[in-house]
Amino acid sequence: MKKEDSVVLFNQKQVRRCWDEDKELWYFSIVDVIEVLTDTARPRKYWNDLKKKLYSEGSEVSDKIGQLKMMAPDGKLRETDVLDKENILRLIQSIPSPKAEPFKLWLAKVGYERIEETEDPELAFDRAMRTYLQKGYSKEWINQRLKSIEVRKELTDEWKERGIEKDGDFAILTDEITRAWADKSVKDYKKFKRLKKQSLRDNMTNLELVLNMLAEASTAEISKKKKPDSFNKSKIVAKEGGHVAKTARKELESKIGRSIVSPINAQDSLLMDGENKME
Repeated sequence: MKKEDSVVLFNQKQVRRCWDEDKELWYFSIVDVIEVLTDTARPRKYWNDLKKKLYSEGSEVSDKIGQLKMMAPDGKLRETDVLDKENILRLIQSIPSPKAEPFKLWLAKVGYERIEETEDPELAFDRAMRTYLQKGYSKEWINQRLKSIEVRKELTDEWKERGIEKDGDFAILTDEITRAWADKSVKDYKKFKRLKKQSLRDNMTNLELVLNMLAEASTAEISKKKKPDSFNKSKIVAKEGGHVAKTARKELESKIGRSIVSPINAQDSLLMDGENKME
């Protein structure tokens, strides 16, 4: 397991974290988070007491606790209890602290918004539009991105129609599509763009998005035609759909004389847009 250690600051206090490259997850030191939220002088004792309480209550969070070696204040690597971001947020809900209240209110608000979006999917698109605009993306790119979400939904609906339900299976099929059109696995594509947890699609150029949409739309249409009745047959269809986009990619690259699969990520793109506007 490849890991990368780092520290983030919250209210001028350090929170140790560790990036798991294989799982593509950040893991956070539980003791550090508790110290930030409670201001206790004995965060380890606080955590030990809370951990016993979680175990006794049969909390799902207790089953997610892991241990990783992190740099201690004395400069030595020591085993440290950790949780990923999702379960750290769940843990925060168990901490009776005024500093935890903003997190709890945020979680409640997000949950309410998701319920509303389930009843009216257009709200999800409106929220996505606002979020991307706030991040500095152009309206042209955002329109492409929102269209790609629609295409992706049609593909996953088709996979479900073929009896494929697991997120892990979706990821495998997506990887097959990406390899077929971009000659890179999703993980290698993200490395190429210097990404970690960030979304690959959120860091694609317009042309990359268009080709990825073509690959996914083609896969959905071929699947509807062939009606694969097993996961392995759906993998073959995924490769066929991706190959359609690869053919288009190669043809376009021969015309423009450069690779469409680009190392440029969103941060690079936004920086260049800012420089162009200043010229």
